[in-house]
Amino acid sequence: MNKKIKNLLYKEKGSTLIIFSLLLIVILGMIGITLDGGILFVAKTHLQKTANAAALSGAQELFNTETTITNIVNDILNKHNEQNSLNTLTIEMGNQVNVDLRKTVSLSFLPLFGFGDTIVKANATAKAFSMGKGRGAAPLGIDDAIPLEFYKAYKLKVDQTEVSAGNFGILALEGPGAQTYEDNLRNGYSGEIKVGDIIETQTGNIAGKTRTVIDERINACPYLPGDIHHRDCSRILLVPVYTPYNFTSNQLKSIKVTGFAYFYILEPMSSHDTAVTGMFIERVGTGFGSENNIAKGAYTVKLVK
Repeated sequence: MNKKIKNLLYKEKGSTLIIFSLLLIVILGMIGITLDGGILFVAKTHLQKTANAAALSGAQELFNTETTITNIVNDILNKHNEQNSLNTLTIEMGNQVNVDLRKTVSLSFLPLFGFGDTIVKANATAKAFSMGKGRGAAPLGIDDAIPLEFYKAYKLKVDQTEVSAGNFGILALEGPGAQTYEDNLRNGYSGEIKVGDIIETQTGNIAGKTRTVIDERINACPYLPGDIHHRDCSRILLVPVYTPYNFTSNQLKSIKVTGFAYFYILEPMSSHDTAVTGMFIERVGTGFGSENNIAKGAYTVKLVK
């Protein structure tokens, strides 16, 4: 009897040892999954943030050159220590930038169970959309009925002549008054303007104040004339595009915003000028955009993937 009991206890001890061994393997596997899962999560998160930053930064120059975009993307990757992770960079000028990243992540515990290193992937696409809302606009406007040819010289009127015909005009973005107009032209309107807004026009001839500010903005830009791709160049103005809204006594009293354009100042105004000479350019700026807005050269970018 004692021998049978001893054999039974021995078998139970053997079964317990087997069960304990199996449980230990399961526990170690769970620990491995947890720790390596954390490693993969951190690596994936960092890689995705890097891809997002690279795509968005590169897309800021969709109207510059492919070389500029490539250099910016590579710079972002270097700053995030992911310079070796670039799989593909796809650039569609004027449209979008796609950044695809891949890297091999070494695991700590799971290789003990036959799982080797893992490839982590991240993909981001930043796309350009016509601007529908923006800040910093100049108090100048252009009728959306006028066809815009980019990089061709135009004159934006700064007095009331020809405004009644729906051509160029000056806008009272922050209310009437020559001083308010001058401040807005110098610094940009601090408020937000969006498609659909109704804005009053500025009355009177304020060409003198315009000449002063235009000269200031030209002198403040440190780059060669015609170098349009620098974001800190004060020659570049954000200009609302409009449709005439209210005519009274054959004068345009208010406009309705239909879009935005960028206007590059080409030359100073002479003492007799009543118009600002410049050209419309395509450029990405800050604000909000939509594919439903009319395209007049001012764009914003956002992630779509």
